[in-house]
Parts: sequence; structure tokens; C-alpha cells
Amino acid sequence: MSTKQLATFYAGGRFLGIEVTRVQEVIRYQEITRAPLARGEIRGLINLRGVIVMALDLRRRLGLPDDATELPMNVVVRAEDGLVSFLVDRIGDVVQVDEEQFEEPPETLRGTARDLLRGAYKLEGALLLELDADRALEAA
Repeated sequence: MSTKQLATFYAGGRFLGIEVTRVQEVIRYQEITRAPLARGEIRGLINLRGVIVMALDLRRRLGLPDDATELPMNVVVRAEDGLVSFLVDRIGDVVQVDEEQFEEPPETLRGTARDLLRGAYKLEGALLLELDADRALEAA
């Protein structure tokens, strides 16, 4: 039986996770400097201890309503070109999942979100959607 660990978080009511090895750190809201002419899902740039990091709004990237009432949290992820922050509604836990529980994205899932997800894990009382971090960063 093969398992892996996912760092979990919530965006637009969705329970999402990415491989824990991709996560550099999780931090509270940081002031964002707007990036002129950037695509809509790019909220701007944050300064992470002297390193400039792009802040990507995961709700917008997944095509979800932008109705957040609280400041987003940052899930700082290692990408090919450096660090990127996924802005999420709130942080979950690190969850160990059994690879045998993995399922392809549900047929009912349409649009951009379907292309950005690796698949889903049915957990007790929840459906955990595994985000493909690389695809989420494409064209960002």
C-alpha cells in the first residue's frame, strides 16, 4: 500500500491539497504590491524576507467566485522558476492519503478547475481534490 502526504487548504469552499514536498512554507496574509498589466489571477507580488514572490489567487485561477470576506493566507510553493504563493481562504492540515483511494477528477467537474486537478481522494466526511501545482502555474 503506497501513501503520500498532501498539504491541505480551502479555496472557494473546495478542499484542496498539493504534495507536501512542494510547499516551502505557509504564512499569514502579506501586503501585496499590484503588478500592472498582470493577468487577473495574479494579485501581485509579496516580499518574503527579501525574496520577491508572485501571489496567485487560487480562487480566480480555478474559476471560482471571488467572494472571500477575510484576508487570504499564503501557501508558498516551490516552482521551476522559484517560489510562488497560492492565495487561499484558509489552511488545513497535512493529510496522509492512500494511493488506492485516488480517482480521476469527477465528470461533474467542468471548466478550468478540471484541467488543474490531478484527481480526488474520498476521505471520511470530505472529498480532497489534489491540485496540480505545475498546471496551476502555467500561463500565470
